Parts: sequence; structure tokens; C-alpha cells
Amino acid sequence: MGLRGPTTVAPTATERRRHDGPGPDRRVTAFGDLEHIATSEALGLYSGNANLPLVRKIGRYLGVELGRSEVFEFANENIFVRIVDNVREKDVFLVQPTCKPVQKSIMELLIMIDAFKRASAGRITAVVPYYSYGRSDKKDQPRVPITARLIADMISVAGADRLLTMDLHQGQIQGFFNIPVDELTATHLLSNYWMQKELENTVVVTDLGFAKRARTFAELVGAPMAIIEKRREGNDDRAEVMNVIGEVRGKRAIIVDDEIDTGGTLVETTKALEREGAAEIYGCATHGVLSDPAIDRIRDSALCEVVITDTIPLPLSHQLDKIKVLSVAPLIGEAITRIHQGKSVGALFSSEMQRTQSMLLWGEEDEERA
Repeated sequence: MGLRGPTTVAPTATERRRHDGPGPDRRVTAFGDLEHIATSEALGLYSGNANLPLVRKIGRYLGVELGRSEVFEFANENIFVRIVDNVREKDVFLVQPTCKPVQKSIMELLIMIDAFKRASAGRITAVVPYYSYGRSDKKDQPRVPITARLIADMISVAGADRLLTMDLHQGQIQGFFNIPVDELTATHLLSNYWMQKELENTVVVTDLGFAKRARTFAELVGAPMAIIEKRREGNDDRAEVMNVIGEVRGKRAIIVDDEIDTGGTLVETTKALEREGAAEIYGCATHGVLSDPAIDRIRDSALCEVVITDTIPLPLSHQLDKIKVLSVAPLIGEAITRIHQGKSVGALFSSEMQRTQSMLLWGEEDEERA
């Protein structure tokens, strides 16, 4: 790739701050630290149409206005994109989860990346809170594609310089990318929600595929684990729960997973826990895909509450009293700030940064103050 523009490199915003000293634009973040507000001249925050409410929250948290762009579909289903702002040499963060409608969301993401590349953006970070096709990460049947790798290649070829995402279906998907990947997790946010509820005699329940991350969740809430043995046959999104390994009788069970799609596994696990004598049953996941008939299944189940995050927007028709939505806007906003300033993103989840959990329940009042 050839160099763009003159060979003389202007100092970065971080370098200017080191030289000039602290400026007037400082605020207290959700972590309690004083940080510089990323100026709109240096950082550009943009969005497709997949999850505008989340992007607006991120913008309010960062203290920057959402960048101006046009993204719409012609009558022939071709997608048109125009970046209204001048983004030359800007640090662009494009937020677009690849959620329903999945194919349209993916194409919007790719076309917007290409538009920013051709507009000479300094760096393009694709912020994909929900990465679809994550389950297609291996050949588990003859003559099938590895679509998670295909999507990674498409994002890289389109021109993204970096990916920021949250709770991939499997961590090895990071290896499909030839660009840097920062994977955030909602584990601390979700676990702190349950700690705030002060439930007693709890047990964390998960399947074998999610056991490693569920173990971290269990350690944070201070509860033992139980494992669900399940079998999935064919491609019809049906899972049969075989056994519950662990003691759940008389306990408050919290079912943990990375996403809830049709709700089949969640409801089958709930039934198995009922048979084993669990006193109360709750569910939580990072991504609330909630494809039909998930809402009906959750409504009619014995689940007391289901907690998800807003990586995927929850339509009005899907809102139930049983469903609680936590916002990941401050977590993504803090990661964007750290990437922009050249700081460690992994430090958000290190033992020295336990304050990640303080971002619990960032609600409307916090949005107004941000």
C-alpha cells in the first residue's frame, strides 16, 4: 500500500497533549478517571442503520456528535453510501452490528468502509458489537463453508484497519483476521448485575462450549457451576438437553450464554433445571438475537428474568417484563477512547482495572449527564 499525502507526518492528538500539557476538555469517565475528551476534529464516530440507538449512546458517552452520512437502499435493493463530512486523516470508528437484516447490515458495513477508505480516512476501525455467522467457524459437515472466515476476509479487503467487537461465539475467530482485533466482553457487566440483586444460594449453569467464560462469570458472582450436556442434530436450531452435571436442587440457577437466538436451548435448559428441582431460574446473554419464536418461548417459560445487552436493538414488539437490557455503550465508548489515544484495551479487564464492573446500569440519567 502506498503512502497517502505528504511525507511530513503531523503530530497526533496524544503527542500534542504531551507537548502542550493538559487542556481544558477533561471529564470523569465511568471509571472515575480524568480523561481528555476526544475532539471531533481528530475522531469520527459513524454508523450504519443496524443499531442507531446504541451509537447515539456511545456518542453521548464520548461527548462527540455522530458523523454525517447517507446510507439508504435504492428500489433495486442496491445500497448507496455518501460520507457528508470531510474525514481526511481522521480516526474513524464505524459502529455497525451485523444483526437483522443480516445481509443488509453486512453490505452497509462493507460499503461504508470502502467509502471511508476512498475518502482518505487516516484509520478505519470497524466496531461490530455483534458478529454474525460466528457459529460457522469450522467444517463440522462435509462440503460446508467457514463463513466466519469469509466475513473476516470481506471486512479486511473492504479496507478496515482494525476490528472492535464483543463476545465472539468462539475466541479463535480473532485468528481469521489479518488486522488487529480487540474483543470486549460483557461478562463483568452481567455478573455485576446479579451481584447487585444479592441473590443467595445461586448456581451458574452453562453448556460445554461456553464453560470457560462461564467460569469467569461464576468466580465473579461467587457461585458454583453446573454443566448442561446437550446434543444438536441437523441445521434446524433445535437442541436436546441430555443431562445436568452438578448440584442445582433448591438453588437459584443463572443460565449463561453468549447469545439467545430462537430461545430453544434456553427453554430446554430451563425445563431440565425444573426437573432437577431448581428453585428459581434466570437467564443472561450478551447478544439478544431473539429470532422467532424466542419471545413466545421466553414468555411461556418458567424463567423469572432474562438479561441481555443492547449490542442488538430490541424491537418494541419484543419487549417483555421478563427481559432486562443493559447498555454496553460506556464499555465500547471507553474502548474507542483507548484505541484513539493509543492505550491498552485489554487493561479494561485486567486485575488492576476491576472498576469495569462499575459501569453497571448506565441508564437514561447517565446518558443525559454524558
